[in-house]
Amino acid sequence: MGESGFAAAVREARASGRRLWDLTVSNPTRCGFGYDADALLRPLLNDQALTYDPNPRGLVSAREAVAEYYAGHRAQVGVDDLLLTTSTSDSYSYLFRLLCDPGDEVLVAQPSYPLFDFLADLDDVRLKPYPLFYDHGWWIDEAELERAITPKTRAVLVVHPNNPTGHWTGAAERARLEAICEQHGLALIVDEVFLDYPLKRSPAPRSFACGDHLVLTFVLSGMSKIAGLPQMKAAWIATLGPKPDQAEALARLEVIADTFLSMNAPVQLALRDWLRGAGKIQREILDRAHGNLAALQRIAAEERGRLQVLEAEAGWSAVISLPASVGDHECAERLLRERGVVVHPGSFYGMGEPNRVVVSLIGWAEEFTQGIRRAISSSVNDEVR
Repeated sequence: MGESGFAAAVREARASGRRLWDLTVSNPTRCGFGYDADALLRPLLNDQALTYDPNPRGLVSAREAVAEYYAGHRAQVGVDDLLLTTSTSDSYSYLFRLLCDPGDEVLVAQPSYPLFDFLADLDDVRLKPYPLFYDHGWWIDEAELERAITPKTRAVLVVHPNNPTGHWTGAAERARLEAICEQHGLALIVDEVFLDYPLKRSPAPRSFACGDHLVLTFVLSGMSKIAGLPQMKAAWIATLGPKPDQAEALARLEVIADTFLSMNAPVQLALRDWLRGAGKIQREILDRAHGNLAALQRIAAEERGRLQVLEAEAGWSAVISLPASVGDHECAERLLRERGVVVHPGSFYGMGEPNRVVVSLIGWAEEFTQGIRRAISSSVNDEVR
C-alpha cells in the first residue's frame, strides 16, 4: 500500500520549512514531559542481563511486575497467565496466528486505528468492521456486530478505551459482548493501552482482566502508553477464561513466542521499576490531555455550535466536527494547504461523516489552542485570538 495523498502533502509541508500547527503529535517523548532519565535508565544497568536465560513467556520477575500492575486495577492476574511481547503489534500477530487460519475473520470496531488492517494482512486474516455509533456518547452497535458474524469468524476485537473515539466499554456492553462470544464460540481480544488515561472522573475505567471470564479473553497492554515509553518495546498478553481453553491457548502461545524468542533481558529486568514509577508521567500526560480538552470545549462554547467536540471518556485523542465552511471530506487536506494546520482526517479511522477530524490532546498547550482557533477561523488571515 503506497503513501496516501494526504500523507504526501504533510511530508512535503514539513520538508518545506513552512510554519505548521501540528495537532497530531502523539509521541509522548516529543511533548516536553518530565521524564526522569536516571530513574528510567538506571534499571537497565543490571548484571543479570549478562546471562541469557530464555523463557518464551518472559522472565518470572517481569511477569510478577505486570501482575502487580493488574493488582493495582483490582484484577487478579497470575504470573502464569502472562506472556511478554515487544509490542502490542506483536501481541496481535501472535493472537491472529493462534486463533485464525488464512482467510478467517476477526471483527473490529469502526472507527478504530488503521494499523489493524496492516497487521491482519501480514497474517492473512480478514478484518470485518462492526460500527460504533455516536449518540451523546459512543456506543457499540451490538445488533450489527452480531450480524457480521460468519462461520469464519474467530474473535471480536475491542479497544478499551477506543482510539480515537475515547469510548470505553461499560459493564452492560461487556456483558453483552461476552454473551455474544459465548453463543458463537468466539474469543475476545481487548486492547487496553489507554486504560490509565480517563478523561472523565466517573465511572472509573475497569479492566477486562477484572471479574469472571465466560469466554477465552486476551487482554493486551504495554509500556508505550502506561509509562509513555514507546521506545522501550515492552508489552504483554494476559490470557484469561475457562480453564481448559486458557491452558490450551497458553501452551500454543508459548510455542509461538518461543519461535520468535523472548524480549531482551535488560528491558524485562527494568520492567518492575518502570511500572512502579509510571504514575508521575501518567499524571503529566493526563494534566495535558485534560487541559487541552478543556480548551477545546471552551472554544466550542464560544463558537456557538460551529464546532462540535464529540464526547470522549478516555485516551489521548478527541474527535471534532469542524464548521461546514472548512470543507467536505477533504477538509484535513484543505486545512493543511490553506491554514497550515495538521489534523487527522476522520476517514483515516473509518469515519464517513463530513468535516469530522481527529486531534491529539497531548501536544503543547499553546500550539494546540492556536491550531484549533486557526482551523475554525472564517479566514486564514484571522488573528489567532
